[in-house]
Amino acid sequence: MSYPYLSAAEAATFVKHGMNIGVSGFTPAGSPKAVTPEIAKIAEAEHAKGNPFQISLFSGASTGESCDGILSRTHAMRYRAPYTTNGDFRKAVNNGEIAYNDIHLSQMAQELRYGFFGKLDVAIIEACELTADGKIYLTAAGGISPTVAQMADKIIVELNAFHSKNSIGLHDVYQPLDPPVRREIPIYKPSDRIGTPYIQVDPKKIVGVVEVNIPDEARGFTEPDEVTTQIGHNVASFLAADLKRGIIPKTFLPLQSGVGNIANAVLAALGHDKNIPAFEMYTEVIQDSVIALMKEGRIKFGSTCSLSVTNECLGEIYENMAFFGDKLVMRPSEISNNPEIVRRLGIVAMNTAIEADIYGNVNSTHITGTKMMNGLGGSGDFTRNAYISIFSCPSVAKGGCISAIVPMVSHVDHNEHSVNVVITEQGIADLRGKSPVERAHEIIEKCAHPDYKQILWDYLKLAGKGQTPHSLKAALGMHVSLLEKGDMRLTNWADYAN
Repeated sequence: MSYPYLSAAEAATFVKHGMNIGVSGFTPAGSPKAVTPEIAKIAEAEHAKGNPFQISLFSGASTGESCDGILSRTHAMRYRAPYTTNGDFRKAVNNGEIAYNDIHLSQMAQELRYGFFGKLDVAIIEACELTADGKIYLTAAGGISPTVAQMADKIIVELNAFHSKNSIGLHDVYQPLDPPVRREIPIYKPSDRIGTPYIQVDPKKIVGVVEVNIPDEARGFTEPDEVTTQIGHNVASFLAADLKRGIIPKTFLPLQSGVGNIANAVLAALGHDKNIPAFEMYTEVIQDSVIALMKEGRIKFGSTCSLSVTNECLGEIYENMAFFGDKLVMRPSEISNNPEIVRRLGIVAMNTAIEADIYGNVNSTHITGTKMMNGLGGSGDFTRNAYISIFSCPSVAKGGCISAIVPMVSHVDHNEHSVNVVITEQGIADLRGKSPVERAHEIIEKCAHPDYKQILWDYLKLAGKGQTPHSLKAALGMHVSLLEKGDMRLTNWADYAN
């Protein structure tokens, strides 16, 4: 079958006010970059006429500036799920301009199929190749592309020549059946392949192909500093110690790592710690640091949903498929983040926190409990089901005015029952096998910054007795001090005494 080749502007006219739109990508990798800016132009034109124009947007995770950014600034989105990192989107959400639903990434595709969000009108899929019989070969991410391509009434393909056809074969596209006929997902080691290297769609649904040559809107990360480097060393030391005492099998276990500067520092430390054998990853995002460790032989294999790497690194992968082709696989997000597989493989989950409280509850998403930062992402998918779940963060922020260790988190994303270990640059709090009060002693002593240790000890004394001691009047006192005085160190527990 031959497809109509359209300009991005022509393709965008298939998107109408009130529609549900699904897009490819997972992080800026693999997300659409040509059609979505044209949708934004339509929104601006309609708004100028006094007409409504807003869509609901569904993706695998975050997208890039050409999607989340421009659609946020032009007020073209009414609803968004499940995750984003864009600054303009964040402002719009916290101003109440976009209805944002922060969903576990492993659940996004299946909840669309279950019908929780209604019908899907249009899918916009970035591809490196498209065949006449409806085979779509994805680019640098899996995301929810198989599901949105299946569900959408119409499909627009952005055929992006920036992504080399050398990459064909990196993807393993598999979509589980829905209950009550779902079967086990037969992945028993990170390198197992269970699907096809393409998405198969009905060619008649493809209403337009847009030819582009646009690089991924890759995010760079700063080099590790003294604090993140120490966090990395602490994580490596913890895992090496568990390996030595037999808690972790001597063959080691697959690792999952979140995204960002701390994650890069942690992976660098693990890669350079000779007490830790070469290891595999079963994760949602692979960054430059993983590729570097693959070249050094320290990472043997990486299963991921996204190659969220710099464009230079991506080009290196494409040019050296003879080396990387049998060391990488990209999966849809409901497979890369699937709780069944996480528990089966015994994955060690390593994620970052905004704050943790003295009992081990973790806030990954909200600043002072109300303002969204990015979203939950896939951290919950891995944390609840991990062999060991680790959260790390610097002990203080904003020049010491904010403590990451608080009496009670201002928002809970991962509760104390799912969190095994908390690590800061100050030290390691192993919470396994400990009661709430024992966890409080461990976290205060091992993880809190020296400026805050006594403040936290004084809170615990004020809290009194109980299975999980708290003063309900004072539990958020450090946050109140931050909001009113600009510094958690100025917290005065006498203000809350009976």
